[in-house]
Amino acid sequence: MKRVGAKNTPVFRIVVADGRSPRDGKFIEEIGTYQPLKKENNFVLDVERANYWVSKGAQPSDTVASFIKKAKRAAAPAA
Repeated sequence: MKRVGAKNTPVFRIVVADGRSPRDGKFIEEIGTYQPLKKENNFVLDVERANYWVSKGAQPSDTVASFIKKAKRAAAPAA
């Protein structure tokens, strides 16, 4: 995740990056955003792109992995 936003109002961009690059440095693709101060619906994630990158060997952080899990659960049709 790449931090953007002002002091005391964090906003993170969920990005695909090389593990050797710094947190706010060079990245390959932006696949979503996360606003930790919002209570509900605090993240947006392109699940299709996230699945693509995971299939190519990307290792999501614990936080991003939980977002992927929540997004898949929300996208699943209620039966």
